[in-house]
Amino acid sequence: EWQPALKNVSSSWDVGIIDGLSGWTTSVDDVPADTISRRFRYDVALVSALKDLEEDIMEGLRERGLDDSICTSGFTVVVKESCDGMGDVSEKHGSGPVVPEKAVRFSFTIMSISIRVEGEDDGITIFQEQKPNSELSCRPLCLMFVDESDHETLTAILGPVVAERKAMMESRLILSVGGLLRSFRFFFRGTGYDEKMVREMEGLEASGSTYICTLCDSTRAEASQNMVLHSITRSHDENLERYEIWRTNPFSESADELRDRVKGVSAKPFMETQPTLDALHCDIGNATEFYKIFQDEIGEVYQKSNPSREERRRWRSTLDKQLRKKLKFKPVMRMNGNYARRLMTHEAVEVVCELVPSEERREALRKLMDLYLQMKPVWRSTCPSRDCPDQLCQYSYNSQQFADLLSTTFKYRYDGKITNYLHKTLAHVPEIVERDGSIGAWASEGNESGNK
Repeated sequence: EWQPALKNVSSSWDVGIIDGLSGWTTSVDDVPADTISRRFRYDVALVSALKDLEEDIMEGLRERGLDDSICTSGFTVVVKESCDGMGDVSEKHGSGPVVPEKAVRFSFTIMSISIRVEGEDDGITIFQEQKPNSELSCRPLCLMFVDESDHETLTAILGPVVAERKAMMESRLILSVGGLLRSFRFFFRGTGYDEKMVREMEGLEASGSTYICTLCDSTRAEASQNMVLHSITRSHDENLERYEIWRTNPFSESADELRDRVKGVSAKPFMETQPTLDALHCDIGNATEFYKIFQDEIGEVYQKSNPSREERRRWRSTLDKQLRKKLKFKPVMRMNGNYARRLMTHEAVEVVCELVPSEERREALRKLMDLYLQMKPVWRSTCPSRDCPDQLCQYSYNSQQFADLLSTTFKYRYDGKITNYLHKTLAHVPEIVERDGSIGAWASEGNESGNK
């Protein structure tokens, strides 16, 4: 039971898997509407997840020495939401209905449950998800045949999910756990999105935009000049306000002035996401960048002005051959998580250094990788203050060193430009860790491995 009753949510309780469009069928045209998506009702899925954790909750109360007959209210549940597109899922043979070849999956993970006890200020945590990035703790909510770039269809399907989530935030769940009725309230944190999805949900321009960051208002040029000193300023509410300004243009400005005023918010933000950094794609984005630096160093680009495509292709194949010979790496079309993890190691850098003519440049590369590997655990680990306290303390110093190296030795690559994830890695990690306690725990891996 919900108190007050949920608004905008159907009152039938025997809810199984429902048609994801739930009543919006008229709004989506090209495909037969009843084939396009399936989902659980959000509140029902959460109740089911809590019932799965019933023993853990009771165990947690016992471990904390709390008398379970007194603890009937004041429970707080923190939920991580993830959503990701799933590439090519076309029917390989067969003759089903005509549906888009791409799919999107939305899921959630119960991250922690805590309770407020009379006379205590802070909540006492009675359940903490130990493997927040496992597909086992990641519960699917909605599966849809949609291309994640098709904003209209995506919003039509996720609209009801957003409505249910909003209703649950304004209500309490009364649920029998361990034989007694207890009251739970929910906090939702949308952190399991990659940058593309965040930009779509929050109404920002696509990732090639001059507004490079989903956390601050910096432009690409500013971010490459000042690599480290930025703080998180964007939020869902601010994006909504900016969209209103974009839509109404109250100061009658030109398109460019207006765009500068709203910092690249040019669509209506649809779903609130938590401004954070996606650890998995951060790995991939930075490894791609290092892979390109390796090629440039093999070709000694710092001495030349713009090299031809032929030359670049030659350096790339030299690099691939070397990595294949010495480290058994197979070249990949598009950087993936496993390749990224193997490329970002001391041994990989040593192998690359064999191809770099000047000793000075080899040193610079080693230093760059060394700093990176000092920084990485901070945004990968589930609990950095416990797992790598030293690296956490040194993060700002290391990122400053890293930035100095890029803007001097590797200036040819970072003059007026920098990649989105490199900016976030250098500028925003300490602030996010301070706010949330972790970046790795809130990443999208659980959802990604569920997709597989």
